[in-house]
Amino acid sequence: MKNNYYAILMAGGVGSRFWPVSTSDFPKQFHDMLGTGDTLIQKTFQRLSRLIPKENIYILTNERYNDLVLEQLPEVTQKQVVLEPAMRNTAPCILYASLKIQKENPDALMIVAPSDHWIEDEQTFSKNVEEAFNYCSENDALMTLGIQPTFPNTGFGYIEFDKNSENVIKPVSQFREKPDYETAKAFISQGNFLWNAGIFMWSAKSVVDAFKNNQPELYQLFESGISVYNTDGEDDFIKENYSKAENISVDYAIMEKSKNVFVIGAEFDWNDLGTWGSLYDKLDKDSNNNAILNANSLVENAEGNMIRTKLGKQVIVDGLNDYIIVDNDEALLIYPKSKEQDIKLVLKRLNDKYSN
Repeated sequence: MKNNYYAILMAGGVGSRFWPVSTSDFPKQFHDMLGTGDTLIQKTFQRLSRLIPKENIYILTNERYNDLVLEQLPEVTQKQVVLEPAMRNTAPCILYASLKIQKENPDALMIVAPSDHWIEDEQTFSKNVEEAFNYCSENDALMTLGIQPTFPNTGFGYIEFDKNSENVIKPVSQFREKPDYETAKAFISQGNFLWNAGIFMWSAKSVVDAFKNNQPELYQLFESGISVYNTDGEDDFIKENYSKAENISVDYAIMEKSKNVFVIGAEFDWNDLGTWGSLYDKLDKDSNNNAILNANSLVENAEGNMIRTKLGKQVIVDGLNDYIIVDNDEALLIYPKSKEQDIKLVLKRLNDKYSN
């Protein structure tokens, strides 16, 4: 049965909110963000390979990161690296990879998983994924893993499920956009909302049919190359046609339009590692709640700071509270944690200012 298990590991993002460590040339998924000795993509690959044969794990990334993928995942062959020649959001690349997998194995069951999430309880993660696979093997279903909210987070989308369902796997009523704080509080008080983690499970047939029914133009674009997928002619077809695809997320493309969407509540710990603040939450703290990674630091009259430097760099901080302090060879960031979502916007302004 496990020969039918496949994974699409999403590793094409830039992670601009983790600037200056994460850059377009070397994004966060290729960094050891928590000082564990493994990069995020390595940890994700190891986690998926507990359940899925390593040769069935496809790495979906931008073509500029091909060498980084092969360097950090030496067990992966070039055949498993699915390259995007242009940035077109998640729907086109997931459809492309799904058609490749379906051609190889019509009975394939698939998980789509981001490369930059942090999950410590890998055994329970595998259990939840296998529960979803079992359901998808017997039903025409698009499954997603929802995370139990721990506070009214305004940085995540939410999944509203049928509150009358007593099953572990519940029908999804609707997807909700990132809310404001009061709306997020209302979601949590209702008890039938989960965070949308962007982790999906389905059969190859179900997801391809969903694209065929809901995104016929996108489906026709990629289906027209099915004869050359997994052959020497695939690269030429993709280079010629990929940029014609609409820039659209898989949520908008099929999940919000389909009637056969279900959610399973994750039983494992989860952190999306989307911002410096989320990394701060995962790191050990000193007696004043400062999270310090790599630095030889002297921190006085300072609380709640996130400090990351190159290994062994001396850092002295006095009188600064709740700041992000990140230093590397190219840049120094000193920025309030409360404004962390704005880092990628500030980076754009910085680039615009010095691009001429």
